[in-house]
Amino acid sequence: MKKKAFSMLMLLLLTANALITGCSPTVKIEASDKPIVINMNIKIDHEIRIKVDRELDSLLDSKKGLF
Repeated sequence: MKKKAFSMLMLLLLTANALITGCSPTVKIEASDKPIVINMNIKIDHEIRIKVDRELDSLLDSKKGLF
């Protein structure tokens, strides 16, 4: 009778352990299957500098005694 109680207790403990282990939370870290998209809307306008540089060149050429 003692062996039967011991085996029932062991079976109960194994069942409880399996149930508790099955309910443990898990964390999964997976890489995304989609590529990372970085949208950079940059407009570089250099036309203003060219116009100012040309105007300064023409101003300096027309006034020789400035410097």
